[in-house]
Amino acid sequence: MPRDAGGAGDVLRDLRTATAEEHDRVESTLDLMDPHLDRDRLAGVLARLHGFWLAAEAGLDAWARRSPADAAALDWDRRRRAALYAADLRALGAHPQPAERPALPEVRDTDAALGRLYVMEGSTLGGTFIDRHLATLPGLAGGPRLRCFSPYGADTGAMWHAFRRVTREHVAGSGDADRVVAAARTTFAALADWCRPATRSRAVPA
Repeated sequence: MPRDAGGAGDVLRDLRTATAEEHDRVESTLDLMDPHLDRDRLAGVLARLHGFWLAAEAGLDAWARRSPADAAALDWDRRRRAALYAADLRALGAHPQPAERPALPEVRDTDAALGRLYVMEGSTLGGTFIDRHLATLPGLAGGPRLRCFSPYGADTGAMWHAFRRVTREHVAGSGDADRVVAAARTTFAALADWCRPATRSRAVPA
């Protein structure tokens, strides 16, 4: 029986609830709202995110070749961000290392693609807050404007709305909400594990 897009079986609500713990773990690992964030640690975080996006996008590209109609419905070509991470690293004076990337599960179908994209696309919602925070930090204020955190600019809301709509339509048709949620949880966990080397002590400098 198809799930009701606005009722008890809403897949977006399931995703938000089921991944809350993993989502908090990623935010804690990255700690991008740290008032003591400096350029070096920011570059370290971006380097890890760049490697993760390269791996995640490679899996999604393989899925898109097998499921071109679903990829087109999601506007997949517009949602790539690995190149933005690389450009932002160069703007910070760092050098992208494309060979460094995690081993992620194969994106076998559209259920798995939607779960992975839930994590990747959801990060754009908090990206505007991160951008504003970075502009207040003494070591980063006045520096280059980074694009990786809010890649869609004024279209952020519209892109997220489109992702939500396609996800709900897919699950209401032939999709499997449980598999979408499982893929999202796996992606969040892999992201937190991969980014752990970019963390540091939360101790406040004397």
